[in-house]
Amino acid sequence: MKRSTNGISRKKIAVAVTVAVFMGLISNQAFAAAPAVQVAKVVRIGYLTNLTHAPALVARDKGLFEKYLAEHGTTIQYVTFGAGPDEINALKGSAIDLAFVGPNPTINGFVTTNGTLLKVVSGTTSGGAELVVSPNITSASQLKGTKLSSPQLGNTQDVALRSWLLTQGLKTSLTGKGDVTVIPTSNSQVLALFKSHQLQGGWLPEPWSSQLVLKGGAKVLVNEKSLWANGQFETTDLVASTDFLAKYPDTVSDILKGELDAIDLIKNDPVVAQQSVQNQLQASTGAILDTAVLARAWTDLSFTVNPLTSTLRRGAVNAVRVGLLPNLPSNGLAGIYDLRLLNQILKSRKLPPVSAGGLGAQ
Repeated sequence: MKRSTNGISRKKIAVAVTVAVFMGLISNQAFAAAPAVQVAKVVRIGYLTNLTHAPALVARDKGLFEKYLAEHGTTIQYVTFGAGPDEINALKGSAIDLAFVGPNPTINGFVTTNGTLLKVVSGTTSGGAELVVSPNITSASQLKGTKLSSPQLGNTQDVALRSWLLTQGLKTSLTGKGDVTVIPTSNSQVLALFKSHQLQGGWLPEPWSSQLVLKGGAKVLVNEKSLWANGQFETTDLVASTDFLAKYPDTVSDILKGELDAIDLIKNDPVVAQQSVQNQLQASTGAILDTAVLARAWTDLSFTVNPLTSTLRRGAVNAVRVGLLPNLPSNGLAGIYDLRLLNQILKSRKLPPVSAGGLGAQ
């Protein structure tokens, strides 16, 4: 009887050990199968010191990117630029990993690298660009023979200006000649050149157009909103290097979470957001905006992660028309968007998804 009891005990022990080992194997396999968090040690992000990049300015001032990056031990380096084409060149040279940048430099970077350079991972800003001119100019026909500025050859406002002039029967040239001479000019220099009559106006992003109106006496000939359905057109996107996005999707997600928080702050507490913008402009340029300039400019902007894909398509067509982009590939801009990470975050926050408009993953 005693042996029988011992035999039963031995069997129970053997079964228990077997079960424990088996469960341990399952646990180890499950652990091994769990995807590792894919984060970078450092992320480098570019932006412009324009109000059209306000979400980047607010996020930096409030540490909204760092709030998420710190959880994964990632540090951030900020790089400021004067215009979007310089950001694209920095992406090409692997000097930055993500950038807040206008749609036309984005298109150029995508097309000229056969779609290998970047992906648009989120929208950022709509609106905030105007053609402002000398007060005696009241019609497009009076622009013939004038000199107008744009921030940089091939940037979003440069394409918009040249395209609009073409619709008015006025030709431009990439070498500066034409019915109207377009002079790519640093935004910070436009006011002085306008006051000295070396420029008769410019197609400018905010706050520079408001500055020319309020400080230089310019008038608005065209608010770009009037050229787009519902007054909405993408001024700024958030793009990621294709290689960085593939290697470190969790780091890109952290940046997207910070961007969403910044846009929420802008919408819910604009006074605080505007102060954050002023703080960052002071830090980057050594000066803040006149409060009247800031107030006027702010009303012309809206901030959204919706990339407004139809406006990107039209921007590409316009760039081809004015000779700033070679003919588009047969598949157009297919693959330029990757909104999957953004839509995962939106879903987790119970917000509606955004569409890639047939131009990429969503």
